[in-house]
Amino acid sequence: QVRLVESGGGLVQAGGSLRLSCAASGRTFSSDSMGWFRQAPGKEREFVAAINSGGGRTYYADSVKGRFTISRDNAKNTIYLQMNSLKPEDTAVYYCAAGYSPSVVATSYYYWGQGTQVTVSS
Repeated sequence: QVRLVESGGGLVQAGGSLRLSCAASGRTFSSDSMGWFRQAPGKEREFVAAINSGGGRTYYADSVKGRFTISRDNAKNTIYLQMNSLKPEDTAVYYCAAGYSPSVVATSYYYWGQGTQVTVSS
């Protein structure tokens, strides 16, 4: 059974940092592009960051550029999202996903995790 499991979410004050992890199981994901999306209450799911299979190309939403860093460890079948200088508007459920390419479009991804809550207090 293929699974993506996110962890590392929690409550943090504005300006703080969190590192999210997404552990994949069921098969190797070293050939897949991976992405992070988020969904805040009452809002649509939005793109946060993506990385290609080799890890050499990364993409970010303008709202997180310079603050968030996506990375992957193919030996561990795990991707990460380092989030620094967090703002209250970063509060959302964060999802990792696997897809054919590092796309900003959610429908390009075929496996999704269940999400992890990130709450940033002001």
